Amino acid sequence: MKILVTGSAGHLGEALMRTLRDGGRDAIGIDVLPSPTTDVVGSIVERATVQRCMKDVDVVLHAATLHKPHVESHTRQAFIDVNLTGTLNLLEAAAERRVKAFVFTSTTSAFGDALVPPPGEPAAWITEDVAPQPKNIYGVTKVAAEDLCQLFHRNQELPVIVLRTSRFFPEDDDHAATRDAYAEANAKANEFLYRRVEIEDVVSAHLLAVERARELGFRKYIVSATSPFTPADLAELRRDAPAVVRRLVPEHEAVYAVRGWRMFPSLDRVYVNERARRELGWSPRHDFASVVERLGRGGDLRSALAMQVGAKGYHRTPGPFCNP
Repeated sequence: MKILVTGSAGHLGEALMRTLRDGGRDAIGIDVLPSPTTDVVGSIVERATVQRCMKDVDVVLHAATLHKPHVESHTRQAFIDVNLTGTLNLLEAAAERRVKAFVFTSTTSAFGDALVPPPGEPAAWITEDVAPQPKNIYGVTKVAAEDLCQLFHRNQELPVIVLRTSRFFPEDDDHAATRDAYAEANAKANEFLYRRVEIEDVVSAHLLAVERARELGFRKYIVSATSPFTPADLAELRRDAPAVVRRLVPEHEAVYAVRGWRMFPSLDRVYVNERARRELGWSPRHDFASVVERLGRGGDLRSALAMQVGAKGYHRTPGPFCNP
């Protein structure tokens, strides 16, 4: 089985390529940037390039995208070109090829304004049933690309799984207030409670989606670390998150105290991965409790795969999400 990975020079693309090659799988990577995990340097916006890459391909893992940080550096038209036209080119070629599975990497950013309830309201419980409310061109194009995926399943019977991944980037937070108030590792550890996922688990979700795509037909799943919270915790999470975490994961306090770390005072949303775990058989290995346990043993916040991939950045000028 031959697998095409788009965005093979990016965080997820490289992680997918490394995992596939380490497992002896036949994988071809395409990206606009050369890299050790890129076989074809080219753009998915170019139909001829996509057609060439699709030769003998059985599965498409479509991770290539312009990301949220690119909103400040790229035009809206560029987002349309890459995130929509590029996805359309891949879907058309995949349908013509009648591939066994098409896995589209989307984002929890698609939920947009639905993620932050009004002041005084409980934290949002975010499942796949929450309607997206995109707040920038990134979110708009990702939601539209998801709709294209559904259209190709409906009309061309293409097996498509959409994975809405939460944060897995290793760069500094994009919010200045968070960067100023919390050490980088402290902020990321906190996020495993409600809005972060380890890249190793993202890879496993993609590979399970490949296996289940034909049976499932078309599905959308949230891919985020398993949260310890229930809907009963949402009001208190918005008022006093440390109290809830202290009650549910008390062992974190000693680990945090050694490092001088703090919990966020309030959490505004919780991503719920229950459907992906149930329908894909996904068993993410990394959550807040496992991260705390690893840190307590003197280990690293990151998985071995995350450390291999490292930080890549999104821009070439200094600042968050930047190439050095």
